[in-house]
Amino acid sequence: MLCGGLTPERLYLVEGTPGSGKTTLALKFLMDGRAAGSKGLYITLSETVNELTAVAQSHGWTLDDIALYEMVAEDDFSADHEQSLLHPSEVELGETVRGIIELVEKTNPDRVVLDSLSELRLLAQNPLRYRRQILALKHFFARRKCTVLMLDDRTAEPGDLQLHSIAHGVISLEHLANDFGSERRRLRVIKMRGLKYHGGYHDFSIEKGGICVYPRLIAAEHHRVHSTEPVTTGLKELDALLGDGLFPGTNALLAGPAGVGKTTTAVRCMIAALERGQKAAYFLFDERLATLMIRSKALGMDLQPYIDDGSLQIRQIDPAELSPGQFAYAVRAAVEDDDASIVVIDSLNAYLHAMPSDNFLVLQMHELLSYLSQQGVISMMVLGQHGITGELRSDIDISYLADTVMMLRFFEAEGEIRKSISVIKTRTSDHERSIREFKIDRDGLTVGAPIRNFSAILSGSPVYTPSKGDLMPLSADDAEDRQS
Repeated sequence: MLCGGLTPERLYLVEGTPGSGKTTLALKFLMDGRAAGSKGLYITLSETVNELTAVAQSHGWTLDDIALYEMVAEDDFSADHEQSLLHPSEVELGETVRGIIELVEKTNPDRVVLDSLSELRLLAQNPLRYRRQILALKHFFARRKCTVLMLDDRTAEPGDLQLHSIAHGVISLEHLANDFGSERRRLRVIKMRGLKYHGGYHDFSIEKGGICVYPRLIAAEHHRVHSTEPVTTGLKELDALLGDGLFPGTNALLAGPAGVGKTTTAVRCMIAALERGQKAAYFLFDERLATLMIRSKALGMDLQPYIDDGSLQIRQIDPAELSPGQFAYAVRAAVEDDDASIVVIDSLNAYLHAMPSDNFLVLQMHELLSYLSQQGVISMMVLGQHGITGELRSDIDISYLADTVMMLRFFEAEGEIRKSISVIKTRTSDHERSIREFKIDRDGLTVGAPIRNFSAILSGSPVYTPSKGDLMPLSADDAEDRQS
């Protein structure tokens, strides 16, 4: 995000509501300095040293060689220290600032954390005194060549922006609660003098071991040279429908009602890539992983050998626990770290519906698909539609983002439910305009010849003119069932 880090010997403001991660970020800042040979000092005006130590222990950290100081000792709250001659702020503010200066002169640190400014703001009583004290501290730290993080929990004056003009840089942390699922955390660099940084909101999470930041994906920054030769789907009839197969750097949308075979078709295309020696990543939102594994094996498409040899990564996603930034980061890791050349997202419905408060999910999906295209990855997206027959609809329309759109439909013939597949559009080749029947059985996915004697299949009310050999033959099991 910061394209390298913070400029040393400057004062920075880290603001955020309680629980947003300021203390965790500050401790990691001091620990990183310790690893680089810098002395660290943590001055707390609100928390105790025991609380800070407990936070560190929860992450598996140790704060050895980092100086921790409480500015207000426990006995300072006793009746012996009360007086009525002067307003408490007249005494306590000066004592607090002098105490901070004495600590810095005594320990001579390279990195300092001051937690939190809300206490100083309350002691100052008015904005003028508060601003002057912060300016005095800024100049003092500058003379001492300290890199300083000042933490502000925004509880005293939520709309106060005075510190933004004083600080060299401002980082804002947000902690948002969703109607359902886990909370969402995001951060934004409001200001950073002399540095180029990535603006806007970036998702982050607090894990054991610290803060994990997921920088907002910018597709234009991740281009790499890749092959443009088409690859097979593993079925010559499906390749014929697509024109030449699937092209690296493109995405395909499989749309249709529940149970029509969208996932099976995507798995068939993915296995073709795995058989070529490529790697794949499957992000599963709707179906349970165990169910996918059992069903694929029953259809002659066993995925376990590819998982065992590391060429296939299947990740079960709980969309209620995942932010868009985390999902984009997981996809990037699969492509850049695991070298996946095909990515399957199953399905878009769960991903987009799980985060209704995000108004720009479609734009984020557009950026993700653009990134995959720049990387030369074949991406396949599954989109479920409402209904079984007749007019089908989707809550979202993402077909304009797709390079290829495959439409899967049910239709009735001779008293049986059958399935059809067609390619509505493709941007990479002159695709076949016909509609083909396909079936799914123990032998996997089989695509038949073009259907010539049906009309209005896509409308959901097909009209059939019988013709011998036009439909696919029944499987042996189906023929036995019909005969019995």
